[in-house]
Amino acid sequence: MVRIVRATQQEIQTGVQALRDGELVSFPTETVYGLGANAQNPAAVRKIFEAKGRPPTHPVIVHLDSPRFLHRWVREVPQIATRLADAFWPGPLTLVMPRASNVHDVITGGQDTIAIRVPAHPMAQQLLTAFGGGIAAPSANRYGRLSPTRAEHVREELGDAVRVILDGGECQIGLESTILAFEGESVRLLRPGSITATQIRAIVGELLVGPDSASPRVPGSEPRHYAPSTPMTLVPAGEIDAQADIASSGARRVAVLAQRLPLRAHKYATWINAGRKPESFGRDLYTNLRTLDKAGCYRILVQDVPDGDRWDAIRDRLRRAATSVAESNDGTGTMAVLP
Repeated sequence: MVRIVRATQQEIQTGVQALRDGELVSFPTETVYGLGANAQNPAAVRKIFEAKGRPPTHPVIVHLDSPRFLHRWVREVPQIATRLADAFWPGPLTLVMPRASNVHDVITGGQDTIAIRVPAHPMAQQLLTAFGGGIAAPSANRYGRLSPTRAEHVREELGDAVRVILDGGECQIGLESTILAFEGESVRLLRPGSITATQIRAIVGELLVGPDSASPRVPGSEPRHYAPSTPMTLVPAGEIDAQADIASSGARRVAVLAQRLPLRAHKYATWINAGRKPESFGRDLYTNLRTLDKAGCYRILVQDVPDGDRWDAIRDRLRRAATSVAESNDGTGTMAVLP
């Protein structure tokens, strides 16, 4: 059971004052911890990019406590967006819509669209309501690295760059939000998350999946992202033990993230069994990868996940994090770990 924590009034007021002073505040959401700044203060938002090492062309998501404030940030709200908001907000859904004229380029990466979310975590709601405005907040980690799902992850990565870290316990979902954009009457899925394509289609009917050349840039769309420092290889499900044997030959230490226990002992392998349930696998994914990243191994092997849209977000994050994919060679069943 995930422990969800509410902040004291003093903690919230400390966070609010830091935001008003143009400083950075990390706060929990149901997805991952965010690195927040006053979205109406461009200088404060630039501190997010400096702390993360994030390219200035990458947009950030503006968090609101309620859809009633959309008009302050969005020029036009598509009717289908209202239906999606009614169905999934507060929750792990980000909607990309035309930006209002007062929205600064630093928020949008210079684009004509803005990404908006209403988070469900009670501490995020406390902070947003007390602040009374939008908070720009990407994940509270170094650019391209594993997202934080605990307050301690934020402290490890960003340290003194953050004025206030609100500790709300472990994030309940553990993977970044689903991102949708609108193209006329059509809806396009730009980043999978815990709200699945099946759930979205139940609201909108037809759904376009994946970006095209005209799609707006959104967070987490880079080919290499969400990555540990240790090189990581994806392994077909039935070959994880064989790969662990090959990778640990010569007494090399290897780390393994699998959906089951090993079939036999692997002397030089650090093995985590993350289970077969997508909800718990996804919730614990970044924490498990952080643990394996610190294990002193030369490579992390990750068992590839099953098909199905409940695994889509996990599959997306793993493939962006991986440096290589192990494949059978010429049908013999022998596996080779790629460099």
